[in-house]
Amino acid sequence: MVNRQHDRPRDLAERMARRSKPADGFLRETFVLPRPAARARAREFLETWPKAAYMSGVESWRELPGDTIEFTMRRLPTAD
Repeated sequence: MVNRQHDRPRDLAERMARRSKPADGFLRETFVLPRPAARARAREFLETWPKAAYMSGVESWRELPGDTIEFTMRRLPTAD
C-alpha cells in the first residue's frame, strides 16, 4: 500500500486530473515553463493550430514559484 499522507496538493490534483478526462472532443497539452518560454510555447502552439480552424486557445494557467507558469492549451483534433 502506498502512503499518500505526505503528498503535496499538486500531487493530488495531478492524480485527479488524470482520472477525469473531459469528453468534449478537445485535445489538451499541459506545460510547466519559465515565463518567457511559456509565452513562446503558447505563441508557437497558436501558430501551429490557428484558433479559426482548431478553436485552439489557453484553457487555464497559473503562476508557480520562481516565475514559472503552468498552462493548458486545447485544440480540436482536426480542422473542419
